[in-house]
Amino acid sequence: MIRKIAITGPESTGKSMLAEQLAATYQTRWVPEYAREYLDQLGRPYEENDILLIAKGQISAEESQSRHPGNFLFCDTELLVTKIWSEVKYGRCDPWILKTIDEHPYDLYLLCDIDLPWEFDPLREHPDQRQFLFDLYHNEMKNRKYPFAVVHGTGKARLEHAMQIIDHFPF
Repeated sequence: MIRKIAITGPESTGKSMLAEQLAATYQTRWVPEYAREYLDQLGRPYEENDILLIAKGQISAEESQSRHPGNFLFCDTELLVTKIWSEVKYGRCDPWILKTIDEHPYDLYLLCDIDLPWEFDPLREHPDQRQFLFDLYHNEMKNRKYPFAVVHGTGKARLEHAMQIIDHFPF
């Protein structure tokens, strides 16, 4: 049975790089962040309904990749990201996202700490709210009783910390 591991957290915390590195290390698959692909091709500023379409696209990509054999599937982001994004931006979240979060659990969540420097990217919006956003993720995971650990460190140390968590997690 494949174990799904979500790489999550605020923007500019190295989620994409970590997901790709972990997949390479464990010689398995990873699911890129669908929002980036979607927004890069959108050709206009995103709107509230786009977040729902992004959430559905992310789930579809995960379901497609989870059909392949392997020990792990690393997911660069998950629905909690779309929930928090929507609530911070619009003050609410689509009911489909809220319902599907509970129906789409992961075996482990790796919450990326904000100990990396924030890097500009035209798709990033909150360079001054990193601690606030990290706290939202951390509180959501605690309140939902998700199996999670915070990943710290920079460069190779971050990857090694994530690997330690995975290798010692009681799946």
